[in-house]
Amino acid sequence: MNELVQTRTRSAAPRKRAGMEPSRTNDPERTKANIMEIAAAEFGEKGLAGARIDEIAAATKTSKRMIYYYFGSKEGLYLAVLEESYRRVRDIESELHLQDLEPEQALRRLVAFTFDHHLANENYIRLVMSENINRGQFLAQSQRIQDLNVPAIAAIRHLYDRGVASGAFRAGLDPVDIHQSISALSFFNVSNRHTFGLIFKLDTRSTAYVAQRRDSVIDMLVRFLRAP
Repeated sequence: MNELVQTRTRSAAPRKRAGMEPSRTNDPERTKANIMEIAAAEFGEKGLAGARIDEIAAATKTSKRMIYYYFGSKEGLYLAVLEESYRRVRDIESELHLQDLEPEQALRRLVAFTFDHHLANENYIRLVMSENINRGQFLAQSQRIQDLNVPAIAAIRHLYDRGVASGAFRAGLDPVDIHQSISALSFFNVSNRHTFGLIFKLDTRSTAYVAQRRDSVIDMLVRFLRAP
């Protein structure tokens, strides 16, 4: 009788352990999302060259083999992270409902969003800086990123055209140039805050500084577009 109980216990043990495998094996999308989240921090902190798949695997409690299975290579994972970073910001932009606001109000909302997004997502800034160090070679491979930016420029064009038609904005400006100006002012505030703060003895993380800088950037862009 005891031998029968022991035999049943031993035969049941492997089945129990098999049932205790991490749930990620049954949820590939969740596993991929977790890998990309950890990888974004790794690539943002160390760049493509310095990032290590071993560290990403350890942090996600998965394996290098699993990462390569999903993304093909370290470069494939980097490109996936880059695409996801752009997708997130463009998705949020599409929810701003700029078309429901008067042109100047819509512009203020767009600039404020861009400023706040960049400030709250330093890792996004680091990824973009890393890709610029790589001279955009991976971004150039992504049709997805190219496509994501089409509606972003279309939204600015529509906003600007409404403003010109209503007399709120001056004519003759290029929507891509407007987008670049919004991005540049918001980007610099994060990408250079450490060096700028040290050189000019500014606490660039203080609530007062951020609020003042945010208002200043919004005001500059509004004045740039506003009709005489």
